[in-house]
Amino acid sequence: MRTVHNLRESKKRRKDLRNSATPQEIILWSRLKGRGMGAKFRRQHSIGVYIVDFCCSPQKLIVEIDGSQHSEEKAELYDNVRTDYLEKLGYTVLRFWNNEINVNLEGVLMKIEEILNHTTPPYGHPSSSEEGR
Repeated sequence: MRTVHNLRESKKRRKDLRNSATPQEIILWSRLKGRGMGAKFRRQHSIGVYIVDFCCSPQKLIVEIDGSQHSEEKAELYDNVRTDYLEKLGYTVLRFWNNEINVNLEGVLMKIEEILNHTTPPYGHPSSSEEGR
């Protein structure tokens, strides 16, 4: 079976995206990196032909941060096709607007944590936040 994660063809594009992160991506990454939410996230992770902003592969969670360009009809259609593809692979896709990161970062983090706490990683291992309960 061919791998769909971090394909060699998208390596340069992933690196370019990491190097040109938006302020909102930088803010959110500062809270997600290093297992800041109790789970390992990768940024600018490719799955198939798509590159997602943040991905927690073990719990199949994707977090996307959208700017105003995503409200345009063409972008909405593209995002819907992309989300359908990712969901068919078993991922949950959370989308937040840039403004949500700016004015309600704690609410965004609470939503991510809520999803992480209700998602069982493969092989039935509890997430780190469920250990010790």
